[in-house]
Amino acid sequence: MAGSNNYHGLTIHPKVLEAAHNALKQYGTGCSGSRYLTGTLDLHIRLEEKLADFLGKEAVLLYSTGYQTPQGIIPTLAQKGEYVISDKDNHASIVAGNLMAKGSFVEVKRYQHNDMESLENVLKALPLEVGKLVVSDGVFSTTGEIVNLPELVKICKKYNARIMIDDAHSTGVIGKGGRGTASEFGLDKEVDMIMGTFSKTFASLGGFVGSEKSVINYLKHHSSSLIFSASPTPASVAAAEAALEILKAEPERVTRLAKNAAKMRKGFKEMGFRTLEGRTPVVPVILGDDMLVFQFWRKLFDAGVFVNAFVSPGVPPNMSMLRTSYMATHEDKHLDRILEIFGDIGREMGIIK
Repeated sequence: MAGSNNYHGLTIHPKVLEAAHNALKQYGTGCSGSRYLTGTLDLHIRLEEKLADFLGKEAVLLYSTGYQTPQGIIPTLAQKGEYVISDKDNHASIVAGNLMAKGSFVEVKRYQHNDMESLENVLKALPLEVGKLVVSDGVFSTTGEIVNLPELVKICKKYNARIMIDDAHSTGVIGKGGRGTASEFGLDKEVDMIMGTFSKTFASLGGFVGSEKSVINYLKHHSSSLIFSASPTPASVAAAEAALEILKAEPERVTRLAKNAAKMRKGFKEMGFRTLEGRTPVVPVILGDDMLVFQFWRKLFDAGVFVNAFVSPGVPPNMSMLRTSYMATHEDKHLDRILEIFGDIGREMGIIK
């Protein structure tokens, strides 16, 4: 498995399985209502408090899915006549949130991917006194690139803009003990909102946002995707809580994950494959041609290696790729076998020598 976002392999960890099983026995399979009705348990409140402490935020709010989270935040906080400024490569969930905001007469602007000069050009053309929310992935899910957060913070301060970072692929991956992008750069207090998901590092399903208490309280009472969605299921919340406890107790997992990613990035490069520089567990192997990607993917699959095929229009022209991603639980023998099979197929197809 070289195509999973299960970055720490916790979906099969005994403590995570036990926590989910115990929650099923105690609470049943679901809450049968929203957080306003029957959907708030001690489990939800406890996880919110633990996550707030982990992220260094005053409060956290849970959403039922990661995809719903930006749709619950962006159109709720951005008001008519205000602006949302979004990286062109942000995740589809953020794009959906932006579209919902546009429906409420919010202006949505985009800047070139991770291009801080482009961001500044967008911001300086907007009125200084009008509300502005800059939204970016922390780690971009396709390429594994990390946002240039220090420069983004500097520019946003200059133009009086608030910041929301999507740490879906950052939590458990970068930062102190896996605390994400703001932690990675020592900018915890400069990022206004941190959102994320439970479907990667936290081995479950759901989403969250951390911010000031006043912001979280506002979202609780105005965010439609929270108010009108069924609450996260007890087993999902318990599994995420158990995964969080494991991550806190075993920070060496983050180091091991980075080591595995570095080994694979170096291995692909030495064989002659085109990849991108980086230090996250998302390691793209760029082939540049859609059909070539499909053919290579099928040969990998038949040889026992699973990766993800990313082709246009999901990626820019000439960037069609095999998106590989790694786990802290991968051993050297697994990684060596993946490299061996990639090498065999690459030479067979004439991509490398």
